[in-house]
Amino acid sequence: MACKVNVHEAKTHFSQLLERAHAGEEIVIAKGGTPYARLVPLAAPKPREPGILNGKLGEAFFEPLPEDELEVWER
Repeated sequence: MACKVNVHEAKTHFSQLLERAHAGEEIVIAKGGTPYARLVPLAAPKPREPGILNGKLGEAFFEPLPEDELEVWER
């Protein structure tokens, strides 16, 4: 079950509430006794996996750009 705190308590003890949420606890912040927001931990980001897309670059990818296109990039 989530821990319920009022706005004043949340403002006063925000750092401790963040630590508790980071540890996996759900904190409900109430305004006037009514639940207003939830403080929950973020899911860990998935590690990137190189090479997951199919396909290959063609030889044209490695050719130099035309002069007019190079001029646009150099502005």
